[in-house]
Amino acid sequence: MTDSVKLAGLAVAAPEHVISQQHALEASARLFADRFEDFRHLARVFDSAGIQKRHAARPLAWFDDAHGWQDRMQAYAEVASGLFVETASSALHQAGLEAGDVDCVVTVSSTGFTTPSLDAQMARRMGFRADIERVPVFGLGCAAGVSGFAIAARLARSRPGAVVLFVSVELCTLAFRLDELTRPNIIATALFGDGAAACVLRTGDGGMAEVESTGEHLFPDTLDIMGWKIDDGGFGIVLAQALPPFAEQELGPAVAAILARNGLTPDDIDRFICHPGGTKVLAAMESALSLTPGALDHERGVLADYGNMSSPTILFVLERAIRAGLPERAAMIAMGPGFSASCVTLRRI
Repeated sequence: MTDSVKLAGLAVAAPEHVISQQHALEASARLFADRFEDFRHLARVFDSAGIQKRHAARPLAWFDDAHGWQDRMQAYAEVASGLFVETASSALHQAGLEAGDVDCVVTVSSTGFTTPSLDAQMARRMGFRADIERVPVFGLGCAAGVSGFAIAARLARSRPGAVVLFVSVELCTLAFRLDELTRPNIIATALFGDGAAACVLRTGDGGMAEVESTGEHLFPDTLDIMGWKIDDGGFGIVLAQALPPFAEQELGPAVAAILARNGLTPDDIDRFICHPGGTKVLAAMESALSLTPGALDHERGVLADYGNMSSPTILFVLERAIRAGLPERAAMIAMGPGFSASCVTLRRI
């Protein structure tokens, strides 16, 4: 249908610096082992995380020194701006459009900020029109790749013919903390990487996939599962040990409820495309969604090559799923701070 929202372009990118998981482990041992009694026990996560390498905004040696807000946000502004332009330009080119065609840009990021926001900072460099509508979104964390995509899709649907650009940029490694001698900080050090993605959404013919439905579920009394604590040193990770069992128990009913509101059931979904938060979370999601163990193969491939990049990670998975050939109906699923679950269903064109 010409009035349905289509995904017309999708591009992904990552910073130039590559850190192998072995080098990340060696650096972490050098920085933490003599100061944190539990490090050797927790270091096993570097081997069990399913990650071979990740990309970072700064070279590995940068993380040997303590950095405050100014250093972190200067690095964020520099690298995030470049990734914004790279992914947005590529996605628009893929859609056969130019920056001047964009009517609205939705930008999600929870690992740094600039004021004015990234979309305004890059407006001249990109070539956006003066009447462009900007929607910067902060705080949705890992779920933002799906929830931000859903926001952009709803904006495109509300204004048939408008071109909506969705950009997700996360530089998780800039939150690395030398002073946080905690289990969550070590786990985060083993898991997170940096990356960005952009999508072009519009009504009309063509495109890679049709956006069928969107929905979210906010779990009550779950603020302590995931998020940031913010102090003078920067962001500090909040990551509950109970996340995988929580996902295994609660995700299935939440996704079923989202789908039901859109006249669907889990049996209608030919392929779930999930945010790969980690190997344990992926196993929990497979169980919660009644999938065969190991079914989330693209997710494990992205996790191995890039780590958990927060919000753009799901779009890296989507890009691989599209290249492999989307089935008749797919559902993107991501969880994030709130604690919340987001879902978008896509139909093959």
